[in-house]
Amino acid sequence: MQHQLDTWIRELVRWFGFVPNRDLSGWILLIMAIVAGLIVNIAVTQVIRFVNRRRPSQVLGFLKIYVRAAFWAFVPSLFFLLATNIQSARFLRRHPVADKTAEILFLITATWLIVQLLRVAELTLVRQYDTSQDGNLSQRKFVTQVRFVRRFLVFLIFIISGSLLLVAFQGSRKVGLSVLTSAGVFSVLIGFAAQKTLANLLAGIQIAFSQQIRLDDAVVVENEWGRIEEINLTNVVVRLWDRRRLILPITYFVETPFQNWTRSDASITGAILLYLDYNVPVDKVREKAQALAEADPLWNKDVFAVQVTDTTPTAVLVRILVSAADAPSAFDLRCNIRELLIVFLREEYPQSLPQTRIQVHA
Repeated sequence: MQHQLDTWIRELVRWFGFVPNRDLSGWILLIMAIVAGLIVNIAVTQVIRFVNRRRPSQVLGFLKIYVRAAFWAFVPSLFFLLATNIQSARFLRRHPVADKTAEILFLITATWLIVQLLRVAELTLVRQYDTSQDGNLSQRKFVTQVRFVRRFLVFLIFIISGSLLLVAFQGSRKVGLSVLTSAGVFSVLIGFAAQKTLANLLAGIQIAFSQQIRLDDAVVVENEWGRIEEINLTNVVVRLWDRRRLILPITYFVETPFQNWTRSDASITGAILLYLDYNVPVDKVREKAQALAEADPLWNKDVFAVQVTDTTPTAVLVRILVSAADAPSAFDLRCNIRELLIVFLREEYPQSLPQTRIQVHA
């Protein structure tokens, strides 16, 4: 029993790579690599802090927020990979488990670091652009393209990284190599197309460069008004006027007609409809409406008109057209003028309000 226990302990120790004749274990190398990586991370962090104190930079702030954790994981994995590939047999006894662990850790942390660096690159490029204003069409176009390209590159990086991870394992090496070859890529794309993923991806590329929609565009989809909040690889998130989110497949904006109120110009014309009695003095209503429009800062002075556009047996339809810089401003402008015109008519010309007449014959 004692002999068997000794054998198990010896095998367990040998599996972990420890050899008592002054060889260095692969797992001890892991500890040394982590320590060396931490030393490098601390040194780099201190240098960045020193530079940031002397010359504050928003880019360094982005690196601290998005890249710091990935960098702290990447450097030790890099040192561990280098240590497990040392070829000096007198100094190092290479261990297959340590070697494989080093490859996997390096692949995962490198992927994480590259993805975070792409995020920082995107933020650096778009930081000076304001997409909240409808009039900034060129800026919103640029931001939309940058964000889509970043998401597309991240998608490709995950595909390549996943393939390399499969190659690292003997049992799945053929699968990983087939993905990395042209035939494998073609097969994968065919598989994606069967699931409509490829169609969404191509639709996203078309939207990113044809600019059917951009971030913060005002759109009407599914009889709902809202703004484009996110454009992802496979779907679009629309922030509705009441703060609900409508999530649509990206192919919707290629295959289905929709309204884009800020496609080439954010300004919009709004209509105010009033059903009034036949006694209404239209010229007085026109004068008052023009005075209200000129006094309201939301009117952009492009469009103004007052017309009787229809009649019914009991009333006439007076339509007032006014324009504003964007859709929300046009909505507020219409509400303001409508409210004040009703007050004006009620106080000055009450006979102009809709009436129901009954004629009784004796």
